[in-house]
Amino acid sequence: MYIYFIKSQNKMKQIVLTFLSFFIMSTVSAQNKTLVAYFSASGVTKKVATELATVANADLHEIKPAQAYTNADLDWHNKQSRSSVEMSDKKSRPAITDKLANMSDYQTVYVGFPIWWYTAPTIINTFFESYDFSGKTVYLFATSGGSTIDKAVKDLKAAYPKINIKSGRLLNYAGKNELQEFVGK
Repeated sequence: MYIYFIKSQNKMKQIVLTFLSFFIMSTVSAQNKTLVAYFSASGVTKKVATELATVANADLHEIKPAQAYTNADLDWHNKQSRSSVEMSDKKSRPAITDKLANMSDYQTVYVGFPIWWYTAPTIINTFFESYDFSGKTVYLFATSGGSTIDKAVKDLKAAYPKINIKSGRLLNYAGKNELQEFVGK
């Protein structure tokens, strides 16, 4: 009887320790969740964002405009096109749809976008102003046909000094190795 009691006590300890290990691991992983959020007008940034989310083991979220951009909207040669008008107005905040209900779950957020007029599209401002980024670390990435990401990083850091924006990187044709380097893996 005494031996049976000791064995069942050890079994109970194992059960409790297993439960505690599971609880601690799930709490730690919930605190370290990563998000890749992106805006893509033509699909180039979406492709990079999808690959980045895989490499970073992150959730993926599209920053989706309430009104989709047409080819005419994206005609940067036309000063009356939607994108030209938005980029000319520093106060422009295009509406977004499909907002995240659980932004508070994420500690690290990668924000991606195409470079428009040497900086981030104004929909990225809408995204930053739609959520509380307290305690989060933000990394920017972009795609571009010819511009760097430098002005976008500078502009967003200046516009949102309370957001912990760490760095930015142009990831036009990034392969797995470059993406792993970017996320620190």
